[in-house]
This record gives sequence, structure tokens and C-alpha cells, in this order.
Amino acid sequence: MRITIRLFAKLRDLAGAAESRHEVAEGATVETAWQAVSRDCPALAPYRPSLAAAVNADYARFTTALSDGDEVAFLPPVSGG
Repeated sequence: MRITIRLFAKLRDLAGAAESRHEVAEGATVETAWQAVSRDCPALAPYRPSLAAAVNADYARFTTALSDGDEVAFLPPVSGG
């Protein structure tokens, strides 16, 4: 299956790109997508515990199953005041 992974804020900066495409096996989950993108950019790995994820613009758990053509977004926590 082919998916698109979008990264935001600090994640985008670390990866050097806002978007990438990955091939994942049938039965892949959001966690599988995270493992794929963090394997390409190991500097992302420490952010995993604090991330939010979305599939096709709807918030999703890391256990959410993916389908061919899905867009997975990873969002770090937002700070500010």
C-alpha cells in the first residue's frame, strides 16, 4: 500500500520535508507509518511519546489501520500563550 506521511512544526524541520510517501504492507497501522518515517530520520524517534496523529484529517490512535492512499499526519504538541 502507498501512503503519504505529513509532518508538522519541529518534525518537519528535523526531517527537512513536510511530506513523504511510503510503501507499507497490508495491515499497516499509524504506528507502522511512524516507524517508517522515523527509520528514514532517526532524529524524529524521541518525539513519539508526545505526538498526536491523524488519518485523512481525522485524529487517530496509533493502532488505527491504514488503507491504500491514506494520508497520515504527525503533529507535535503545541506550546504558546
